[in-house]
Formats: sequence, C-alpha cells, structure tokens
Amino acid sequence: MTREVGRPADNDSSRNSLETEILAALWEQVPFPRLPIDAPSEIKDLLIDVENPKRVYAIHCASRRHNLQLLIEKFIHQLRYGCGFSACTTASCFSCRKRLAGKTPVRRYSPASARTLAIFLASQDDADSRLCPYLPSPTGPSDSMKSLMFGPRYTTPSNDATNTTYTSPGLKSKISKGPPGRVGSKGGQAPVQGNSSLQAGRRWSGQTHSTQAKSEAPNSDSVPSSNASHPIRITERSVSKDYRSFAANVFGTVAFKMLEWLTPNSMEAMAGKIEAARDPLSITAGSQETTSPPGDDIEGIRPTSIPSIPESEKPVAVRSTSDVHRFAPSGVSARSEINGLYQRAHSEHQLVSNSNSGSQGPQPHHRRNSNTRIRTSSVSKSHAKTVPEPLIESIADEASPLSPSIHTTQSEKASKGLIRPPSTMTRTTSQLGESDDHSMPETRIPELDSPHAHADDHLPQMDGVSGEETLSSDETTRSLDTADEKQDTLATSDTVDSPSELDSYLPQSLSRLNLQAVNFICDVLQEDATSERHFFEPSTITGSLKRSSSRLKSWRRKRKSHTNYPQDLKVQWKLFVEQSIFSVLSDPQALLDSFTDSNGTVDSQTLWYCMLRLTRVAPSLVFDSLWIALAGLFAPPKALRSTRSPTSKMFPRPQRSFSNSEAAGLMSVCFHALVAAAPLVTDSRQLNDLSRIRAHGLSLTGGGAVARAPVSLCLQYEDAFTDDMALRLARRLLRVIPTRRHFDELIELDLDSDDSVKEPDVLEILLSNLESSTQSILNFSKAERSLHEKRVPVLLLDWARAVMLHEWEGKPEVSGDGPFGGALSLIAAMYRKRQSLLLGDVHFRAEYFGERLDPIQMPISWLSFASTKQKVHLLDYPYIFNPSSLVSYFRAINFCRMSRSYEESASLQTRIKSIIATDSLVTETHHKNVLQDLLKVPSAKYLILDISRKNVLRDTFDQLWRREERELLRPLKIHLGEDAGEEGFDSGGVQQEFFRLAIAEALNPDYGAFTIDDRTRMTWFQPGSVQPEWKFELVGLLISLALYNGLTLPITFPKALYRKLLGEPVTELHDIADGWPDLANGLTNLLEWNEKDGSVEDVFVLTYEFSTSMFGKPVTREMEPSRRTSWPQFSEHPDSTPLPADNPTDAASVTGDNRNAYVSDYIRYLTDVSVASQFAAFARGFQACLQPKSLQLLSPGLLQNLVEGTQEIDVGELRRAARYVGWDASHPAVRDFWSIVKQYDDRMRRKLLEFVTASDRVPVGGMANIQFVIQKNGEEEGEGGHLPTAYTCYGTLLLPEYRDMDVLRERLAMALENAQGFGFA
Repeated sequence: MTREVGRPADNDSSRNSLETEILAALWEQVPFPRLPIDAPSEIKDLLIDVENPKRVYAIHCASRRHNLQLLIEKFIHQLRYGCGFSACTTASCFSCRKRLAGKTPVRRYSPASARTLAIFLASQDDADSRLCPYLPSPTGPSDSMKSLMFGPRYTTPSNDATNTTYTSPGLKSKISKGPPGRVGSKGGQAPVQGNSSLQAGRRWSGQTHSTQAKSEAPNSDSVPSSNASHPIRITERSVSKDYRSFAANVFGTVAFKMLEWLTPNSMEAMAGKIEAARDPLSITAGSQETTSPPGDDIEGIRPTSIPSIPESEKPVAVRSTSDVHRFAPSGVSARSEINGLYQRAHSEHQLVSNSNSGSQGPQPHHRRNSNTRIRTSSVSKSHAKTVPEPLIESIADEASPLSPSIHTTQSEKASKGLIRPPSTMTRTTSQLGESDDHSMPETRIPELDSPHAHADDHLPQMDGVSGEETLSSDETTRSLDTADEKQDTLATSDTVDSPSELDSYLPQSLSRLNLQAVNFICDVLQEDATSERHFFEPSTITGSLKRSSSRLKSWRRKRKSHTNYPQDLKVQWKLFVEQSIFSVLSDPQALLDSFTDSNGTVDSQTLWYCMLRLTRVAPSLVFDSLWIALAGLFAPPKALRSTRSPTSKMFPRPQRSFSNSEAAGLMSVCFHALVAAAPLVTDSRQLNDLSRIRAHGLSLTGGGAVARAPVSLCLQYEDAFTDDMALRLARRLLRVIPTRRHFDELIELDLDSDDSVKEPDVLEILLSNLESSTQSILNFSKAERSLHEKRVPVLLLDWARAVMLHEWEGKPEVSGDGPFGGALSLIAAMYRKRQSLLLGDVHFRAEYFGERLDPIQMPISWLSFASTKQKVHLLDYPYIFNPSSLVSYFRAINFCRMSRSYEESASLQTRIKSIIATDSLVTETHHKNVLQDLLKVPSAKYLILDISRKNVLRDTFDQLWRREERELLRPLKIHLGEDAGEEGFDSGGVQQEFFRLAIAEALNPDYGAFTIDDRTRMTWFQPGSVQPEWKFELVGLLISLALYNGLTLPITFPKALYRKLLGEPVTELHDIADGWPDLANGLTNLLEWNEKDGSVEDVFVLTYEFSTSMFGKPVTREMEPSRRTSWPQFSEHPDSTPLPADNPTDAASVTGDNRNAYVSDYIRYLTDVSVASQFAAFARGFQACLQPKSLQLLSPGLLQNLVEGTQEIDVGELRRAARYVGWDASHPAVRDFWSIVKQYDDRMRRKLLEFVTASDRVPVGGMANIQFVIQKNGEEEGEGGHLPTAYTCYGTLLLPEYRDMDVLRERLAMALENAQGFGFA
C-alpha cells in the first residue's frame, strides 16, 4: 500500500491551537484578492467568495514557508544531537549512528553539514517519514546563532532616527505622531483609522514586541525609550571555509543560514541578545523590553521606540517577549523587499492578546470555545473607498508559489484596497470551513499552559490527505477574540454590520475555469507584465500560438487603450488571478468541472492549450496547485469505507473520494500540464530525436547512434524536464497509479463488494481518453491535430523516464508502489496500446539503464527474483531495453546454464578418474569398466552428435531421442561426415553446416509435415499431417538446440509462430500478413467493404467455414465459436472414411453483420485449430533447452531474428566489418574483390557468406557481429591456380592474389558454386 505520510498524525490540542492562531493572524493581515472594478461582466458569473483561510493563496504560501523552517530545524536537531533513544533505528539520527558505531568515536555533523543535509531531507518526498519517531522538539536556539555577535552601533544621530522603525525587512516607515489608533499616511494621504492593537502590531514586522506596550492606553504615542538611543549592529564571526567546497559556498550563505536564524527558537534567543546588547542592566533589573530582530539586512537594526510602563501598571497575564518569539513564524523570501508576512500576523496576534489582557487587569487570560469569532478591521467600507490611490513603488515578480508577491506597507495596502478596511464586523469560525480536504472543523480549543509548549512539534500536511515535500494542516481554526473583548467591541460600536456586508470583504476567486477564462486571465498577466519569470519555451503565448473559439466571445477588460493602466489595478489583477488559479487547480472537484464534460471525457487538444497558457504565466503556481489536488486521489473509494467492509478500519474517513473515472480525469489534466511544459516542437521527427536523446540519459548528443538535435532545443528540453515543481508533480502523479490499483485489488478481495459495479483500471480510462478523437472546439489545422496525437504519448513516456532516472538508485530491483513503479505501469499500459497511440517499439526504450547494469550477473539474478507489489525487477519490463541488450541477457542466461552443466560433469569425471586409477580402492578391472559405463552419460562434458551426410535427419533423430535434459544443456560438438573421411574441427562452422542440412531436410514438404508458400517461401505446419507428433517434437528440439548454442538457421517461419511460442495471442490481421499476404488482403477488403456498393453476400459469396488442402484434397469444416473444436487427422487405416466426405453442404453465409466474427474465427482456425496437435508437440521440443522465464525477454520479432537471422546482406556494411591479414584495404586485389562482390545478386551474396561463415544469414545485431577476415594465400601467376578456400570456424577467407580481376571473378565463382564438405588444406 502506498502511503504518502509515514508518521502518524499528531492531534495535540496545543498544536491545533497554535496552527489556528497562525491562520487567524494571517487572515487578518494578508491582502484579500478581489475582482477589480474593470473586470468584464461575463466573469462575474464564475465569481465566488473564499471563506476558508487555507484556501487563500497568500496564507497557503506563508504557512508552508513557516512549516518548512520548523521541519529543517527538526532535521538539524536530529542530525546533530539525535533523539536520545538507545534503540533508535532512523539512519539519519545521531543516536542511531552512535549505537551502530559502538565504542568507536562518532564525529558529530558540523552546523554547515547538518544544514546541508537537513535542507536536502526536507525537500524530499514524504519528508515527515524521515524524521525520527522518538525525536523531541527542539527547545533551544540553532547552533548557527553562535557565530552571530551583537553590539551597539554608534552613529551620528539624525532628527528622525528616533522615530524610524522597520515595517518589514529592508523597508522603513515613519511612526505617526498623531492621535492613537492612527497610522501615518504617505504623501499627505488621508489617515486610515484602525484598531489600535492592530496598528501597534504593525509598527515593526519582526517577531519581538515589548510586553510593556499598551496599544490601547489613552496615552500611547510613540515616545523614545531611554535605551533606544543606539542602534544594534549584528555581525557574523569569521570562520574558516573551504572555498573549493560547493556545499560550503552554497549552504553557508546568509540566505540559507536565515532558515535557522528566523525560526521561533532562534528568534527568541536573538531577541534576548539584542536586549542585552542594548542595555545589559535591563536584563538584571528585570526589564522585559526587547528590540526588533534582524531582517534581511543583518548589518544593523534600529530599535523601536516603545513607551515605558510603570511596574505597578503591568498586567499580570501579559505574555513575555519569548512568547512572541516562540509562536512567531518566519521565512526567507526571494527578494529583500518582501514583507515579513508571518511577523505581521504574529505581531498582531500577540498585541491583541496583550491588549485583551491589559483591559482585564490582573485577571487571567481566557479564550472562548468553538463559537468564538475571528475579527476583521473596524473601518467602514465607504471610508476605505475615499482614500486616494497612491503609486506603488514596485511590483515584484513571484519566482515560485513559495514566495507570494506582497511587498507593500500597511498604509499603502490600506489605501489601495489590497486589504480589508477595518470594521467592527465579526465572523464565526464555522464560516472558515469548506466541504473539501482543506476544511477546518470547529473544535474546542484549550488555552496553552506554557508559551513553549509544543510550539515546534507540529508538522501539518498541506493538502489534508497526505503530503510529500511540503507541510500543511487541516487543524481547527481558533479565534483571537475573548468574550470580554467581544463585550468591549459591542459596547463601543453603535451598529453591527450585517452578514451581507461581511461577504463583501471576503476574498474572491473564480469557481471554475473555461477556455474564455483561461485566455482572459493569461492575457491579463501578459499585458500587465506581472507573469512569473521562468525557463519554459516559448516564454509567452502570442500571435499565431493563441487560439480562440469562433463560437465563444473573448473577454476584455473595461479600460481605455490610450491611457496608462494604473499600477494598483495591476496588483489587484495579479492577486485575483493567482487566487483563482490556486482555488481551481488545487480543488479536485473544480478541476473536473472545468476540464471534463458530463461523460467524464477530456478534449485532449483543448486541455493541452489551456495548460500551455497557464504554464507560461504561472508555472510554479500551476504545478503546485495540481500537486495539492492530486492528494484527493489517495483517499480510498467508497466501497472500502463501507461499514460492512473489513477494510474500513484501515483508512481514515475523508470527506471526498473519487471513482476511477474521476481519478482518470484529474490525472489527464495533470499529464497535459506536464506535456505543455515541454518546448513546442513542430516536427514529429525532431520530437522523436529529442526523446531518443533523453532515453540515453543525455542532455546533449555529439553523434554516434543517438539522434541529433539543435543544442538550444536540447537545453530547453533539459530545463523543462528538470524543473523541480514539474518533477514533484510528476512523482505524485505516477504514485497515484499503484495506489489506485491497490484499492481495486482490495475491492476485489472484499467479500461485501458488488462485482457488478467493478470499475475499469484507471490507466485504461486515461489512455482511452487519449485515443478518442474528440473534435476540439479550437481552430486547429489538420497538421496540428496530427502532431498533437503524436506529441502527447511521446512526452508522457519522456516524463515517465524522467521520473525513473530521478528515482533510480542504480539497482535492477526497484520500488513497485512508488513513483518508479507507477512510471513502469504507465509504460506497460501504453505498450499494450502502442498501435492505437501511434507508438513504435523504439519509443519505449530507456537505454540509460541497460548501459549501466551488469549484462552477466543481472539477468542471472533475475531468474531467481520473485516480483511483488513492493519490489519489481527492471527485466520484468523488457521493452525498455535495447534489443541488443536483451540478446546479450538471453545469451548470458544460456551460457550460465551451459557452464554450470559443464562444470558439474567435469567435476564428476574427475572423481571417476580418481576411482578407477591404478592405486584406487577399486582393484577389479570388470568393476571399473561397469562403473565407467554407468557414469558415462553423467560424466560427459559435451553433447556429441556423430552425423553422416547420407542420413543427416535420421541420425539426428536417433541421437536426440530420449536424451536427458542435462545432456542437452552441455556444449554441442558435431562430427559430420567423418565416416566418409571428412576432417573437420568443430569450432562453430561444422555446427552451422549440420543445422543447415538437418533443418532443410526436416522442413521438406515431401515428408508431409510442413508446407512452404510458393510466394513468400514461408514454412507452416501441414493441417492433419500424417507424421507422428514425436517428429514435430524433435524438430522443435533441433531449433531449440541451435538457439541455445547461439546459432542462426536457414528457415523462414511467419511471425505468428513466434507469437504462439511466447504465449501471445494471434487475433489480428497484421499478425498473419507476413505469412499469408493474399489472405490478409482479402479479409481486409471484406472488413472495409461499404455495403452501399453491394451486400457482402452478393459480392464476396463466402460461407462461414474454413477450408484447406490436405495432400491435394480439399477439407472444409464449419467454424464454431467454441475453442475446443479439433481438426480431423488422417487415419492410418486405409478403409476409413475419407475426410472430404464430411465437408458441410449448407453452411451459413457471411453477411455484413457477422463478417467481423468470421475474420476472427478464420484467423483462429488457420493458426490454432487446424494445427493444434502439431504445434503443441513442436512447442514442447522448442522449450526443452530454454529457460521458460528467459523467453519473456524476447518479443516475437526479436525471437524471429535470433532464430532466423537476417536474409538481406548489405555489401557496404560487410566491407566495413571486414578485416585483413597479409594485405590492407587499399591493395588492388582487395579492391577487385569488393568490386566483384558488389555486382553479385542476392543468391551469390548468400553463397559467399555461407562459404566463409557456414551460414547465409546475418545474425541479430547486423554485420558487426560477423567475423569476416580476408587473408592472403600466396600468389598465382597463370590462368589456373588454387581456388579460394575458407576456415568457416573462424570466418576466414583464404584468397590468393591472382593475375587480374577476370581470373579472380572466375575462380571465386567456381569456389562458391562447388563448396561442400570439410577438410584440412
């Protein structure tokens, strides 16, 4: 079973409460995306409100960034200090390393090394499962803090130095000197009145605040504190660094160190050090004042001016500074101007808590139950609209969904409408939930007992079901308001806004996407230049690449083209578009509503175009959102969650499950997004070349057997297939496949499940959507549609290979239930449908694996490997290997069996010799002879056959009859014609000669066992043959023996025979096209006949029967659908009834209705029923020498090449493969020889090859596997002289140097025409 999360979920109430407070604070602070005022009216029909904080894109990014820092902090603690458990088994835990080392000293990771490994572990799939289950929560600051030094910076004071504060790292603003509760406006803008506690929380975006600050006190104007006259300088102690180390120079930078500096524990320690640096006496005096933490610029920080509060007025229940640091999330953005979203959120939350505590005096701080409400701001909607629009200084692009582009100060955001105006309206927590995986059910939230209680233990899951690399949560939402605060709010407010007015302040998004919406939002981002920067090509979709439907009207913004578009509207559009993409693509149901029709089918080309546009404006957001949506597919189906099902207790109860049909629709959307990420290639051949390059694991190619492609295009492909977000999506997408199949298997095993509602496999549905020729609603040309049909399957295979290369660990045994197993399953399903998907065998190959695996040991170990759901072997999927590699594996298996048999017999022979020796214990000569005779067969090292040329086949059958298997597996030695005085040393050539003679006689049609087609020269079984079955078995054994010894045979069988030998069905017309081309053409015409031109009965006049000729007599039988039908055989009794007498006289006619069944039955009778007994005997003999599992490596075509070789002889390739002894290729005699051979026809070329190598067939692999040597054999001066001779065992042609070319032509032809027999020259 595939599990996305290996660690059990922790439901600690304090962690739920903390997560809820973080979400509540972020809900108060993040800018709400709203539909701008110039939006087209058509888009309003798709508009919805977003009530769940987790469905707000900015909150999603902020929460995940904070959780990543906590996860890295845990990994660093695990790597450096361990869990302390003596029996720990987590490999990366220091306690486990210490236990395994025993008494050997263990070197602890340095901070830089631990940071490097922690970032790597946190970035992996299912990162939670790599945490030690016994690991305690880190309580102290990170070790990286030890290198920081804090001290005062003495600078010349300026007039505004006292009132200067940080609103975010790297940005400063002026504190207002106006009345309390107001924020200083920019550029003379109208001040925006807001909640004083919130405004105090926004004075600086660091996580530290003074607990003495009473923002709601009557006199809360900013007054410089006594110890804030000097700014603080933060420097890093210089350490030695190896500048040649990549890890030290990358992970030792400030950007990566800040992942540790800005965690809550480190921020708490940093606040204390800053306070100590400002005034060491304040610590001893019990002062609780703190200063702001370091931001992006660590060189210096100016303290915040906070009024002092008398000790008697300090509230009792106020949290300390460390509390704020403890609960404050932090993150590192891509640019220095990005605001600290977490800092503002937690600052607000902390000051709200402080103000509430202060208003109640010394009473303890109480929190309400699940009916508490999250409070919004208190400024009315109308007041917010009167604020004039300021200019936005910059619009930062978003490099990834991890860093949202929110870069404005609080006053600027309020004036531009990017945040809610303050209001006294309240909203219940129930409004935050949604009926999806991201909902937050209401629970009773207790008060935290300690500010440090479990603050870092929580590692939530972002998608609510299971996660891989990022963290999220589906915990409960917690209100920031107390009951007393609610009473104060109601007392000071004259009116309470209605729920309808509250709805106008909620975030907005599109409920679904269609073609018009996709074109519109992508055009908006492109026109405003606010799209994400990326490396995908083309970078933008413009001009001829854009498509629209003639039946649908395009949407346009309500703007004047001659005026400059306001910057604030660009920001609003960017926020709204990002929120819409996130809301739709991360919601599985919204995805199905957007891109599938009522039948669940997908318009492939339209969907590809939509994904192409989206991935060119926000690729990281698209891939991340789809990754979240796929989490819903790991939820078990309803059948497994039934109360009667025994499997119901194995799974939690999610709120939504998906059928295989719906899962296939979601997977199709994600696959098309990955396909759209690849560069646009308009030539299918170039597309195949790029696929071949990546199949070898290469980015570029310099020649050789790998295809060529432009360097720029290769690099574009490399950028697409190595994109982190795209690969992350592909891994989860492929992991869905084994998970859904496991669910199907559990449903089949469930006794309570209904067999009538069994769903098809998810891959079958997915591929059927690709096969369907649904007409696109867009205006694509015929060439573009044809290219798309080829592009999608090829790129799907490329993505599967990309994941396999990324996940592979260098071993042939791989995981079967992870991304690698899902990629193999996808490739296997596409291989079965390769013809309908317009794919060839070459598309499925991944030569990268075959080039890095041991060609000898790997196939041997595969024979004993038993594949399971968890572990599979790469050789279980032989079509991903090159045919030459498969031939090497097949022959390695045969060679290993032959060597083992040889060694066993040699060992036995050695023991026998020791027994029969003169000094042995056996002294009787008779006993020794009897012992030798009894052990003659077991101790023989070779399988020796003595064959005479007069009776080749009879001698062969006699010597192979009833041989034991161990004898057949030994190396073969042939003694051919020695009874007639021939002298030949068998090193391969004699074997070739023997098999050529034996097979030619065995397949002779005169014997009545086989027939040969006059046109194709194909050999097939004679239906109802008079030959006994044991002869067919011996013929099969003869072919098996040749294949086992690595020899090719001069035979020609149709491919249907090899399909049957491998257990593959023969049911299609293309399976018999090579053996019976005329019959295949006739049956094709029958199937394609248009009955408008005449009925099938009148035109073809066929009856539903199968006819064949048996020794000149026509035998016909009516075909039956039952497969148990047997074909009649000739009887040995002369008085038996003739077979033609039983021919039917009134068989049914073939019509237009039954012609498909007629063709299927005719193919079955031709290749199966009529020759069933003969083929069964032949197959038994064929399998005698071969390991049954080794045949799984071969395809029918590859097996045919191994047995028969190739009949086409290319003289050019043969010349390139030839070698020379006694002269070189430039010698005149050598040039004359090749000139003569080039003029030969096919018959003479085969004779030449047979004369030199003893075989007229080219072995599998081509001429490169042939040894063809031309050796000089003296000089001949006259017209006569010696004829050319050959050492067939060594592939050597002994060629004399003749007087001229004419003599060479005459003597060579004479030698080839009269070559027979062996002897020694």
